[in-house]
Amino acid sequence: MTISLNQVGKRFNYDWIFRRFSYTFSGTGHYAILGPNGSGKSTLLQIISGHHHHSEGDVQYLFNEQTLPQDQFFRHSAIVAPYLELVEELTLQECFEFHLHFKSFLPGYKPLEIAELVGLEKAWRKEVRNFSSGMKQRARLALAIFSDVQILLLDEPCTNLDAAGIALYQQLVRDHCGNRMVIVSSNDEQEYGFCKERIHITDYK
Repeated sequence: MTISLNQVGKRFNYDWIFRRFSYTFSGTGHYAILGPNGSGKSTLLQIISGHHHHSEGDVQYLFNEQTLPQDQFFRHSAIVAPYLELVEELTLQECFEFHLHFKSFLPGYKPLEIAELVGLEKAWRKEVRNFSSGMKQRARLALAIFSDVQILLLDEPCTNLDAAGIALYQQLVRDHCGNRMVIVSSNDEQEYGFCKERIHITDYK
């Protein structure tokens, strides 16, 4: 999979968040989009994911050397972000089962096993509305990282995690992300330390 952005910019009202961003993400590269709070790094990640539309420029997706329509990109990617909510009325089991209507998990992994790997097995039949913020973030990470997709988009993936949760995130990345494209939006090196390619959004103001 290749994601190519050519002279991409995003404007809110009359203010440009960033402009003239050109970059190609490809293969199994690990990329970090860096910048202070409010600099536009999350906005750029949302444009890559297709959740936001860009104001100028062009975004193209290539899969097996064929152009992939933007509205099909979600089939090949999974995203973690603090602003993407889980369905509060569902139990964790129901949340995992609902997820499977859209994406399968990595081969060999069953839902309850995944819950155990992220330390949520005791909350299996508990409604998400009763989870702590850290438990919700563990669930988000589980649903994304264990999805059988080629691309992971991680926006501030350690939000609300304590030290044990951050260590878990880093272990999940080591164990399950080596052969996939990963793009991390962050200003915390604990979240993006594994990324060899680093993009500073402030270079595109």
